[in-house]
Amino acid sequence: MSHLMRVITRKMSTSRGIEKVVVIGGGLMGAGIAQVAASSGFRVTLVEINEQLVEKAKANIQKSLGRVAKKQFKDDEGAQNGFISTTLGRLDATCNLTDAVRDTDLVIEAIVENMKVKHDLFAKIDSVAPQHTIFASNTSSLSITEIASITKRTDRFGGLHFFNPVPVMKLLEVIRTESTSDDTYKKMMDFGQGMGKVCITCKDTPGFVVNRLLVPYLAEAVRLYERGDASAKDIDIAMKLGAGYPMGPLELADYVGLDTTRSVLSGWHEKFPENPLFRPIETLDKLVQEGKMGVKSGEGFYSYKK
Repeated sequence: MSHLMRVITRKMSTSRGIEKVVVIGGGLMGAGIAQVAASSGFRVTLVEINEQLVEKAKANIQKSLGRVAKKQFKDDEGAQNGFISTTLGRLDATCNLTDAVRDTDLVIEAIVENMKVKHDLFAKIDSVAPQHTIFASNTSSLSITEIASITKRTDRFGGLHFFNPVPVMKLLEVIRTESTSDDTYKKMMDFGQGMGKVCITCKDTPGFVVNRLLVPYLAEAVRLYERGDASAKDIDIAMKLGAGYPMGPLELADYVGLDTTRSVLSGWHEKFPENPLFRPIETLDKLVQEGKMGVKSGEGFYSYKK
């Protein structure tokens, strides 16, 4: 679907609900969500905790928009500049959280994967945001039901799990809890489709669809390596050439972040200690304790130091 058609689709969907969006958290995920929403025609306010992080998020979005524009409009510099200018014109950034949520249709939280921090955030804005405002979390591993429990709008609460990098990855997991109303679910689906995403639906189950399958797969690869059954390189080659995967599981774990993978497993093990797929892995614990987090730290199962 062309950019023009996406904007037309967006206008059709937002006429039934969501037009103004607040994204809380300006890291890779939050900035990516804000960027794609703004480029799809939504009015977006990005919230960070201080001015320095606000400016950093804005700079990253502008740089990312430049890449998207060059790819989308090839050698048409005028179209590139127009796309960037129009998108930035729909995007504000601030560190004033309460002011940002006073007039919005949707709040998307994309902050640290910590239940207490998320509870503190939603408790703070629940009484400030308009009654009709939908709250959503971009969490990849925590319970949407538990996050929503701190609010008085559990019927207007769901999950919108985007994938990194947001401007590239087409999938959006739309999560509905037992309390999420049909109207809220429909508006979230309309919003995702208006951003040009392929939307799938999942119940509020650990890891939803992708991570519920992916994290145990990565963990089993680490256990295979830990037992000495095969080398890291051979495990990755096996899955790339034998299963047609673009990356091997240990390469992917390094890319995701070994600390992130370990954190997800730990959280699930704590809640579901009887499930052997979620049990802790000594090798993973050791690598994280040594500061070997994968690509971002320069070393994990492989070295990325130049």
